[in-house]
Amino acid sequence: MQRALDELIAILDLEEIEVNVFRGRSPQEPRQRVFGGQVAGQALVAATRTVERGVVHSLHAYFLRPGEPAIPILYEVDPIRDGRSFTTRRVRAIQRGEAIFNMSVSYQEPEAGFEHQALRAEPGEPEGEPYEDAIRREVARHGVVLEADDRRFDLPIEVRTPGGLHFAGAAVEAPFTKTWMRARGRLPDDPRLHQCVLAYASDLTLLVSAVKPHPVGLTTPGFRTASLDHVMWFHRPFRVDEWLLYVQESPVAARSRGFARGSFHTREGVLVASCAQEGLLRYRPPVQAPRA
Repeated sequence: MQRALDELIAILDLEEIEVNVFRGRSPQEPRQRVFGGQVAGQALVAATRTVERGVVHSLHAYFLRPGEPAIPILYEVDPIRDGRSFTTRRVRAIQRGEAIFNMSVSYQEPEAGFEHQALRAEPGEPEGEPYEDAIRREVARHGVVLEADDRRFDLPIEVRTPGGLHFAGAAVEAPFTKTWMRARGRLPDDPRLHQCVLAYASDLTLLVSAVKPHPVGLTTPGFRTASLDHVMWFHRPFRVDEWLLYVQESPVAARSRGFARGSFHTREGVLVASCAQEGLLRYRPPVQAPRA
């Protein structure tokens, strides 16, 4: 599993091909589209490479088109503003001459000030079965066919899922999900790298909470999900190679879109980052052939 983390770090190490222009690659896997967390992480790396001071405090992104894993992704960074306290960047990801992703990122030079936290998560230790084991169990139970080298069996992020994944089942459940996450190995002490890896990880399970209240699973024939936009706020320093509790909920779904929000807490219950996402939830049941 260390290999998967090493590959993620390599994928986040973009090639600079011109001033404010970077090129990224995707894992060579039999996937039809690029994982959204990868594009968000690479875009954040591209923006950060052009910033001298500060760390990310927020990002706002839109997924415009599916990315193609077989060809590189070009990241163009627009240096909007360099202020004394805040710095702003805009990133556009391009394939075949068209934008597939757009992100605005704001950086802040750390400063002292007021602090509060309305609700503190209960201190705890990681629990739940490993993500890969949960998928294998669901596959065996429902007879779902997956590629042998499906990326969900070799993630760079260790994920534990108390309560399961709603992966293939059709039972209606409450719109809440909890997952424990950490990188599968020690990372350098660069806080910006930890932010980029968390941006990657934040897209792994967030929409599950929006699917749970409905009688479908993530692999139900005719059901499709896709990230539409993604927002993150980084509140306090953290290490993504130490366990974080990812608390997720979906307050609403409407017009084939599910809204979900999440918060990342340390094992001591400290809130370090928040995110929100709207995703496509489109269900088109397969047409049954008439009986002879």
